[in-house]
Amino acid sequence: MQSSKLVVSALTLTLALGIGGCGKKDGAGGEVIRIGSVAPLTGPQTHIGKDNENGARLAVDEINAKGLELGGKKVKLELLGEDDQAEPKTATIVAQKLVDAGVVAVIGHLNSGTTIPASKIYHDAGIPQISPSATAVAYTAQGYKTAYRVMANDAQQGKALGEFAVNKMGARKIAIIDDRTAYGQGLADQFEKAARAVGGVMVAREFTNDRATDFSAILTSIKGKAPDLIFFAGMDPQGGPMAKQMKSLGLTARMLGGDGLQNANFVKLAGADAEGVVASSPGLPIDSMPGGPEFRGKFEAKYGVIQVYAPYAYDAVYALVTAMQRADSAEPAKVLAELPNTDLQGVSGPVKFDAKGDTVGGAVTLYEVRDGAWQVLETVN
Repeated sequence: MQSSKLVVSALTLTLALGIGGCGKKDGAGGEVIRIGSVAPLTGPQTHIGKDNENGARLAVDEINAKGLELGGKKVKLELLGEDDQAEPKTATIVAQKLVDAGVVAVIGHLNSGTTIPASKIYHDAGIPQISPSATAVAYTAQGYKTAYRVMANDAQQGKALGEFAVNKMGARKIAIIDDRTAYGQGLADQFEKAARAVGGVMVAREFTNDRATDFSAILTSIKGKAPDLIFFAGMDPQGGPMAKQMKSLGLTARMLGGDGLQNANFVKLAGADAEGVVASSPGLPIDSMPGGPEFRGKFEAKYGVIQVYAPYAYDAVYALVTAMQRADSAEPAKVLAELPNTDLQGVSGPVKFDAKGDTVGGAVTLYEVRDGAWQVLETVN
């Protein structure tokens, strides 16, 4: 009986070491700290997902090259990249896989619809989660002390978009289409609230899904209501075909979207029909970010063109690691105690968190496609 207890105790200790993320040594004898990174790495959003992962990987590689010590020992970061396919159910499976693999924290997920269900698993495991790109208000409204993000949320973005649509684009009759994800529906709700507050009239509210590519029925219905503007809350794999179909059906309404559209792939998918489309993106334009030009040079030399969120994934890693350094530990509970004290000058700007885990003072920038490229219109703080 006593020997059984000893075996159980040894096994418990072994598991505890693994769950702490420092259960193995690197080639130089230092401890390895595992950090998860989750985004869609297959499917129509692969380009954005790899952008997130590569931003995080660039930071990890830099930190390892400089050398990191915690608790008086040299440590090495290992980034475990996982694919949630932008699917909520897959996201929870991947989240549990990372917990079981002994990660001490997670950078992700990309989409709000995957970040929110995964956040409960990380919360229950006591693991810090910093999303570089999930903007739904609901993510940090759950009250989890493990949940953080490094960019403006949809309340900020929706307000900027709604006011811009009416006050700057002159829209009065507005149709809304969302992709029924947590991101799309949440952003559409915030946009509608803000647009109505400044005099916009909603003539239609329609929805699709994040796998659709044929919007002719929805657009034909909307056309009969003669809107000045169509707001689409969704991602570029749907937004690109939608822009083309708007033109082919003879719709004269302007198209407006959120950060799901504001990337190079939207322009590629929509082609000439992207001209004049306006979209927002939380944060400053890359060339206006404090470390933007330098980051662009490093990132593009290694991975190619930045899509959207790579600078935020990079900053999320540094926010996490500076919390580890203040704690002098990678133990999740100690890191969580330090994350609220984050005060970092990141590539994207100052990184600080409020009591909910939201970024403090996030900006939103509006862009328009002109001559086949996104051009800055204005930044709202």
